[in-house]
Amino acid sequence: MKVLVINGSPKGSRSNTYQLAKAFLEGMEEGAGAAKEVFEAEEIQVYRLNIRSCLGCFSCWDKTPGNCCIRDDMQEVIRKLLWADITIWSFPLYYYTVPGGLKNLIDRQLPMVLPFMAENETGTGNGSHPSRYDMGGKKTVVISTCGFYTAEGNYDGVCSLFDHCYGKGNYTTVFCGQGELFRVPDVARRTNEYLGYVRDAGREYAAGGIRPETERKLEQLLYPKETFETWADLSWGIDKEDGKRESDALIFTRQMAALYRKESYQGREQVLEMYYTDIEECYQIVLGKDGSRVLTEELMAADTRIETPLPVWRSIAAGEIRGDEALMKQLYRVKGDFNLMLRWDDYFGGTGHRGEEARQGAGAGKGHGLDGKSGAGINMPDKETNMSIMLIPWMVFWIAAGVDGYIGSFASIGVCVLVPLLFHRNKKTWFDSLSGALAGGFSVAVLAGAPVRLILPLSYLAFGIMWTATCFREIPITAYYSMNQYNGEDALRNPLFMKTNRILTLMWGILYLMTPIWTYFLLGTPMASYTGAVNSVFPVVMGIFTVWFQKWYPAKIARGE
Repeated sequence: MKVLVINGSPKGSRSNTYQLAKAFLEGMEEGAGAAKEVFEAEEIQVYRLNIRSCLGCFSCWDKTPGNCCIRDDMQEVIRKLLWADITIWSFPLYYYTVPGGLKNLIDRQLPMVLPFMAENETGTGNGSHPSRYDMGGKKTVVISTCGFYTAEGNYDGVCSLFDHCYGKGNYTTVFCGQGELFRVPDVARRTNEYLGYVRDAGREYAAGGIRPETERKLEQLLYPKETFETWADLSWGIDKEDGKRESDALIFTRQMAALYRKESYQGREQVLEMYYTDIEECYQIVLGKDGSRVLTEELMAADTRIETPLPVWRSIAAGEIRGDEALMKQLYRVKGDFNLMLRWDDYFGGTGHRGEEARQGAGAGKGHGLDGKSGAGINMPDKETNMSIMLIPWMVFWIAAGVDGYIGSFASIGVCVLVPLLFHRNKKTWFDSLSGALAGGFSVAVLAGAPVRLILPLSYLAFGIMWTATCFREIPITAYYSMNQYNGEDALRNPLFMKTNRILTLMWGILYLMTPIWTYFLLGTPMASYTGAVNSVFPVVMGIFTVWFQKWYPAKIARGE
């Protein structure tokens, strides 16, 4: 598979469209590798070439057939066009067609056709010229971005040109609106997501054709029309009312506000105050039912106040640093209601589309990481972990064996056998396997004649050791299960999330290391059959504490305390 990429952008490798072409090419290479097909690729940066305009002299038809009289770089371009099995044309939309330099290159393909008249077989126009070379089997891909919110309706000129050259339906297109966003770090999560779809398209194309599902993803807007056009207008830094230049901090705040998702409205307006400590500028974003608005004066009482240097928040927005790491280093502080921070991506985006509104995340919230979401995007597992599955064997053994050791142990073994059936819907952890093995082992020990008064406290001790030991491992046990509430496995890279869970795991571990003491004594009293019920009281209290601590501790850190 020999592929030629023709980058027609005057910006060369800095081109927004070129990012899409590279992603498509990477996907093709992966697809060719999977098929164990030899893959070769070459690139042409048109802006670097010396390609003069066609003179219209037709020397390439009558005086020097197949050879242009102009001696420049076009001869090498034609050689590569003949070499390639697949040609990828990459360019931005310039005045509804291709950039001037690329149009010169297209015009100069005249030596590749014969002067004789022929019937038009492209399905476009009337009359054509036959090819001088055998071009059968060659394929064409056209990739382009434009500065409008959508590509739809803006590529008539481009399609007409390529229809004439290759025939309707004989080439593949990837047209993307909002192309300027591919150079904006603040929205890298969404653009990276789209580039992932382009990479998928390249992989599928190499395997035979782009799937309809992938085509639908490529046709989706990067952001809703209103959001993009607001961003585009703000990017000029000029107030639409008086034409005056606005401060960078105010522009940045307005762009952040433009990403607000009104679907996240909580029944009352919330006021987010941004205080940029390095320049002493303060603005508020009011999050309401019908959208957001930015206040520059007559400020309201803030629900949440973020105190940050502007460069720090910009770096977080661009994904250069994680928001959670910056918070742990006290590079910024948060005062007031911390719940807004925990649900940042619900308010200011997320990743992936939800209907026409395109729930994409970025802005200052992208990569914030307080809710476990990072600039790298989401890595949600297909199945979620479930702590209940891990606890079921233990709970059955503790309660049932405490009432009747023989029957309770049989019940516990039965549960241990049935629990694995639940993993068709949930993700399995090694704690689930270990819990089943330990609970089953203690049940067998009781059936073998071991005294319940000894085995039951030992089971609590084993459970406590399992919890406590994970405090010294990379991932504490509570993090394996609570990550489901904080965007899956990506939360495991959040230092604030991990520290919170390490503390909680240790506290739960200490509780279960102490439980064997009173359990042993209870089993020697008339209260023995109520041991399981008694031992359920402390976990309930600890559970209430856990819910409180998960909110209190991150907020404490956020305040810089």
